[in-house]
Amino acid sequence: MVKNIKYDKKKRFKKVSGQPIKKETSTRKEDEEIEKLKSAYEFINPRDITSFDDLPLSLKTQKGLKSCKYNTPTEIQKLSIAYALQGKDVLGAAVTGSGKTLAFLVPILEVLYVKKWTKLDGVGALVITPTRELAYQIFETLKKIGLYHDFSAGLIIGGKNLKFERKRMDQCNIIICTPGRLLQHMDETPLFNCDSMQILILDEADRCLDMGFQTTMNAIIENLPKIRQTLLFSATQTRSVKDLARLSLVDPTYVAPHEQQATVKATPDNLTHSYVVCELKNKITMLWSFIKHHKKSKIMVFLASCKQVKYVYEIFSKLRPGVSLLALYGTLSQDRRVSVYNDFMEKSTVVLLATDIASRGLDFPAVNWVVQLDCPEDAVAYIHRAGRTARFNASGENLLVVTPSEEEGILSELKRRNISVECISIDDKFMFSPHAKIEVLLSKFHELKESAQRAFLAYIKSIVLMKNKSIFKVDSLDIDGFAKSLGLVTTPRVRFLERFRKRMGLPKITSAPKELDFGLNDSDEEEFVVKTKPQEESIPEETQASQKPVKPKIISKASAAKMVLKRKITVNTKVKFDNEGEQVTSINTRHTDFGQDTSETFDGIDLQKAKGAMLEEDKYDQERYREILKAKKKARKEKQKKRQKEADEEDEDDFGSESGEEPDLSWLPDPDNVYASGSLCESSENEKEEPVKKKSKKNKDLSLNEAESLALELIGQ
Repeated sequence: MVKNIKYDKKKRFKKVSGQPIKKETSTRKEDEEIEKLKSAYEFINPRDITSFDDLPLSLKTQKGLKSCKYNTPTEIQKLSIAYALQGKDVLGAAVTGSGKTLAFLVPILEVLYVKKWTKLDGVGALVITPTRELAYQIFETLKKIGLYHDFSAGLIIGGKNLKFERKRMDQCNIIICTPGRLLQHMDETPLFNCDSMQILILDEADRCLDMGFQTTMNAIIENLPKIRQTLLFSATQTRSVKDLARLSLVDPTYVAPHEQQATVKATPDNLTHSYVVCELKNKITMLWSFIKHHKKSKIMVFLASCKQVKYVYEIFSKLRPGVSLLALYGTLSQDRRVSVYNDFMEKSTVVLLATDIASRGLDFPAVNWVVQLDCPEDAVAYIHRAGRTARFNASGENLLVVTPSEEEGILSELKRRNISVECISIDDKFMFSPHAKIEVLLSKFHELKESAQRAFLAYIKSIVLMKNKSIFKVDSLDIDGFAKSLGLVTTPRVRFLERFRKRMGLPKITSAPKELDFGLNDSDEEEFVVKTKPQEESIPEETQASQKPVKPKIISKASAAKMVLKRKITVNTKVKFDNEGEQVTSINTRHTDFGQDTSETFDGIDLQKAKGAMLEEDKYDQERYREILKAKKKARKEKQKKRQKEADEEDEDDFGSESGEEPDLSWLPDPDNVYASGSLCESSENEKEEPVKKKSKKNKDLSLNEAESLALELIGQ
């Protein structure tokens, strides 16, 4: 026995006998608890259970449930946990929102806890779900209730870092995954091993086992151990012998609390069902008006395809209905899908446009309305869509929008499932058509127009591919009206619909031609002739049988290139002209004849000739560059000379330049003419001439100021 060691001041360590370490004490307590739990499993009676404390659960699990405020188990939780703890295989079926997630997460924690599972033991439990959002939700719930356990868990879904997952696959005890990513790790990850797995969970089992996942699930099941415990859960549980045989179930226990009621219902009692009959061309108007009248509600809108969701989200975001809009569909990146999921969880007034990926298992709180704008493919899809509201004793409303051709078929399907739906009508005065604004937006934004065309084709294709032809009738589709409701001026051509109608022996679609006014007079009508192709009916049947369809000859790119070279066709030539009408030489035009020997046959690229041609072109470019530099330098010099000349002309004035020349005094008046009379003038002139001459001799170079003063003196005299 390992003894506890205490520190002493005088001696470094002092052994104290009879006191084992805490780890051994905790291990002994766990062993005693496990033995007590095992002995209590045989005496579980689901009828006597009123709270989770009445179930033989470990202290760590009970602590995690209480921290999440899970006190009273639902009927599906009582029965499933009780039978799962006894080691039985379980087929669980219950109405949506009844708490099926806890019904299989609690047994996982208890089974691994009783078997003392550690990280070194590898994968102990595997949970497979059809959608990434559901796997993410289960993983978040597991983190909350399994907080006090020591098990490691991993979320393995598409869109995440594959290398990061590969390094940690062997360390996960509980794996929550989607089928595609799980099979990828089974094929490509050497460290991944499921040989010691104890329990397998299939959430939304009917979806996991249907035709869409059949090949993937068969490959996964082959890699799982035969001896294991299997739990299957869904609101619409499968009881097919073929499906159960694939999973190797041993005497499974079927748990369906809602079937034990007097009137079997597939949906909660507090869920209100209603439907409205609406023409296909009025669906967008109906949805827009519904959102405008329910701005303070939390709404989920289901459409048939991803491209429809994308277009409606984009166009409604441009129109601004006054409430937050979110879009959730399969082609979004995984980070964006998680962000949209979290935003919808947090907001209380929001509209989520989604495909059927959001219809299964997702627990969104306080959803007021579920609007099924496009008719579901069957009653099962209807149940899962409607189940996003009225969860855990909360109330909710479901509105189904059907066209007149879909009404009879879908109502008969719902009647078989004991679902009664009330028909309601919408007053026209409450309908607000955004059609004019949508047309303006599509003419302004080309991307929106392309998105509308893709949404149009996606909806038509979804109707064609539906299996239940009693509900979805291709003949009754108002294609022109639907295209116009999306804002498209012209109806796109639907080639796959033409092929489908031809294969089914249906007549071709003929849209009523619109009357166009070309501004022609009565006399011009004869000249305006439109040539049309001859109709197939005009050709006799004998000639049609004799004529065989001629398959076009397929020409490869290499052969097409050789044909062009033989014919000496200049491919992709472009001639440019300047404003004066002269041809502009292209940059790629060759200016030398080196290497262009046309006499020899050309079977490929001669590297030596190509190299020489490039060198010659380089020399030409260098000379051309020097000429351009010389021309620029010459133009710059001429510009400088012109500026200097203009500056010199401005500096010159009537008094001469600043070079020291004598000023020009020719503009002064002649004193002989002014003072022509009187001897006084003559004597004064004689007297003043000498000093002026002397002064001018002393200062030959007179400044401008001196010249002005001299002129004033002369005028004064």
